[in-house]
Amino acid sequence: MPSSRPGERDAAFRFEYHPSTIRFGPNCVDDLESELERRGLERALIVCGSTVGTTPEVINPVKEGLGDRLAGIFDETTPKKRLTTAIDGRERLRMADADVLVSLGGGSSLDVATVSSVLAASDRTAQDVAAEFAETGTITVPDEGLLPIVTIPTTLAGADLSMVAGITATPDAGLVDEERGGGISDPGLMPAAAFYDPKLVATTPDAILAGSAMNGFDKGLETLYAANATPITDATARHGLEKFADGFRAFGDGDRDLGTFETILEGLVLVQYGISRPGETTASIVHAFGHGLTRTSDLQQGTAHAIVVPHVLEYLFGQDDVDARVGVLADALGVGEAADQPAAVVDAVTELRDALGLPSRLRDVDGPDKPEFADVADAILADSFMANAPPGLDPTDEEIEGILEAAW
Repeated sequence: MPSSRPGERDAAFRFEYHPSTIRFGPNCVDDLESELERRGLERALIVCGSTVGTTPEVINPVKEGLGDRLAGIFDETTPKKRLTTAIDGRERLRMADADVLVSLGGGSSLDVATVSSVLAASDRTAQDVAAEFAETGTITVPDEGLLPIVTIPTTLAGADLSMVAGITATPDAGLVDEERGGGISDPGLMPAAAFYDPKLVATTPDAILAGSAMNGFDKGLETLYAANATPITDATARHGLEKFADGFRAFGDGDRDLGTFETILEGLVLVQYGISRPGETTASIVHAFGHGLTRTSDLQQGTAHAIVVPHVLEYLFGQDDVDARVGVLADALGVGEAADQPAAVVDAVTELRDALGLPSRLRDVDGPDKPEFADVADAILADSFMANAPPGLDPTDEEIEGILEAAW
């Protein structure tokens, strides 16, 4: 039965999920060739950034793991996730006669690989694709012909089990008249397999790893209080947050051994499992803040999350008739016995953020200034992820600006 009171959750749910095959453990990339053989895939194009492509500790194990199935390397992705890069990736796919993409690195490489797969599945011109994207903010995903993708993350944001991809078009390439951000989503975009190798993650610089880890951690928080949470995603998110917490504390204590990265990666896999499902995701208000704060600046989303998440939680917990599931969050973070659970949850999240050495104030990062907060608030409220906010939440512009002021 539907809930009848504001903030009351509906116990009924439908859970549909078609995840990737998951390979986990040190040196698991050694089995790339055998995994492709199982799937009848012969020629793999690695998609990565230039840094990853020239870092022997990262690229060499993947090349060796692919063996004779390595068809080429496209190492031109950037955090900007340009549509033109995906178009260039399509051309490299055709030149290499590849039948599978191997995304190596962070979420930007996966997004570019995903869009390249979509573009390669049709004969549309770059101009035609750009015109559709400029008008709609998305690109039509063909019903067939998508090349499979294998993901190998070296960061911890959790984009590796996802059926969505973000992309940006800019006028400097001559395809659009003004900058346009957007993305694509389709069940057919879920990667065929994901390889989680802690040895590769350990090669990523701490500053990059920390921001991405906070992004992944917040996916676990948001999954628990999202309007479309289910008992299945509750279970994986709770255990994932426990793993993240243990790994973050070890990281904060200076431990950089393989066990620390294994623990954090286990947390990532668990919180990400089931987040991206046909027609929905459990990303919510914190991710909307991340989008709003980074849309016009070079501020990294994980850093934006780190700064605002304690203040967003305080706001959620202070709202009458809003089920932010503070008890579930408290249990997951090991503070279920606290007399003041809301305060204990905020303190626990702040402690874990600080263990990663991330900034705690907007004034200390290269992001929006106070005069821009009204526009940022408008963008946050318009973000599609706000649809997954906890039941009963109906924030105003003033309240969102108040959270930004508190984070300043």
